[in-house]
Amino acid sequence: MNVLFDRTKALNTLLYVTNRVQRKDFHKIFKIIYFADRQHLADWGKPITGDTYIAMEAGPVPSRIYDMLKIVRGDSYLPDVEGLGKYFAVDNWMYVKPLADADLNKLSRNEQEALDDSIAKYSGLSYDEIKEKSHDVAWRSTARDFSIKWDDIALEAGLDSDELACVNEYSALEAALS
Repeated sequence: MNVLFDRTKALNTLLYVTNRVQRKDFHKIFKIIYFADRQHLADWGKPITGDTYIAMEAGPVPSRIYDMLKIVRGDSYLPDVEGLGKYFAVDNWMYVKPLADADLNKLSRNEQEALDDSIAKYSGLSYDEIKEKSHDVAWRSTARDFSIKWDDIALEAGLDSDELACVNEYSALEAALS
């Protein structure tokens, strides 16, 4: 499946979630975004952020969103040339402090609903509970520290093979038009 990363959506997704959850640690935020991306893929045929999820020990981690946080935290090899520090800060190595709200014009109503559903379902779970839920078939079928295939995430989300074929056709067409 061709999935394109959308930096604007990723940034606004990060801001949307961090402004709406009580516990703002990397783990909680990453899992909420993963579940929202997965659900949006099932409902609408494409994820919200298009990020690449890495099968890390504690569950799926959105690679580029993690990179954005490391830039602000100061432990990235990349400088903050895009000014990410004006949108959020990182406290105590793993807590995101939003400095702005999401631009709701950059997230569709469907995307906001997927994020709201994910926040409602997962924000109250403990570290261990959300870790267990994120250790789904897509995560388990991927070697640690490798990227999880979007096809596996789609199947985990409940798409059958015909629906997956349709989503793959659409994503190929979208990639060709980009």
